Amino acid sequence: MNIHTIASHLNGLCDQSQTGFQFDCYPIDGDVEVLQVNVVGREEIPVFVSVTDNQILCISYLWGESEVNQARRAEMFETMLELNIPMPLSSFAKIDDKYVVYGALSVQSSMIEIEQELAVLSDNCLEVIDELVEFLN
Repeated sequence: MNIHTIASHLNGLCDQSQTGFQFDCYPIDGDVEVLQVNVVGREEIPVFVSVTDNQILCISYLWGESEVNQARRAEMFETMLELNIPMPLSSFAKIDDKYVVYGALSVQSSMIEIEQELAVLSDNCLEVIDELVEFLN
């Protein structure tokens, strides 16, 4: 399993997607192979996919630390913790100064499972932004 296999599958789905979404995928050059997956209609929140020896990692960036209302930061963390369990297939993390939502799959996952993870992660990002926008500047 690699990002090129995933990209080829997702780009070829068109309207045959199991999730009802269409995807545009673009490999990003760098030391680590990364695939930018845009859910059509949600291009402002891409999902970045990387494949290691034992997992497929899917990450969406939400906002930066500078966008957080610092007076409400602890309250935002509390809300994130409360949302973490009911948010299927996704979890919160922080990479450098960026808040993210991520999910991971086995490299043995089927293309349908990968498509499902990407769709759910995209849905969860919209829900998180809606729920947490009050904590941003």
